Amino acid sequence: MLSVDPKRILGRWRGGYALDLHTEGSTPIGGDEYGHSQFETRRTPVGELLYKLKYHQDISVVAELAEAAAAFVASWIDTPDAIVVVPPSHDRKIQPVFEIARQLGKLLNVAVYDDAVIRVKEIPELKNVFDRDERSSLLENAHSVDSSNISGKRILLFDDLYRSGASMNAIASMLYDEAGVSEVFALTITKTRSNR
Repeated sequence: MLSVDPKRILGRWRGGYALDLHTEGSTPIGGDEYGHSQFETRRTPVGELLYKLKYHQDISVVAELAEAAAAFVASWIDTPDAIVVVPPSHDRKIQPVFEIARQLGKLLNVAVYDDAVIRVKEIPELKNVFDRDERSSLLENAHSVDSSNISGKRILLFDDLYRSGASMNAIASMLYDEAGVSEVFALTITKTRSNR
């Protein structure tokens, strides 16, 4: 089984964790032909598998990531009523967050709603926005929630990578305030070392 080192993530949920950090560190290795700094990045075992899935479309790692997530969820909380997926920020042929969530749902025998929350307006990548108020402003009315399948339920809000938590917090608030869910727990596969 994939080894994990869970890290707490804070937000508007009853409890939240990432299975591990995404990276262990980076070492500068010089510049490329355009003068851009290059780094050798050391990833955690979980981070390495997520990297392969996100950037090399290596679907073979999904089962291992989902099994690690399912084992952690089983040791952490009672089985949730449903998994709600955070909408991905990029269009990809293979959407890592959907692939892992679907497998996680099968392992936990829980319904997965990858369309309960949808992005209704384009926003820039939040990793490039460092001001908290600006992030909040960008996220305002960025998502829509369909409460038909989740109202009153205990929800596991799921994403693949946690950076600042701004999107997950905005969605958790919508789940409570607009969808009327009873509880939200948050889980991500990895977390960046910085919350920026």
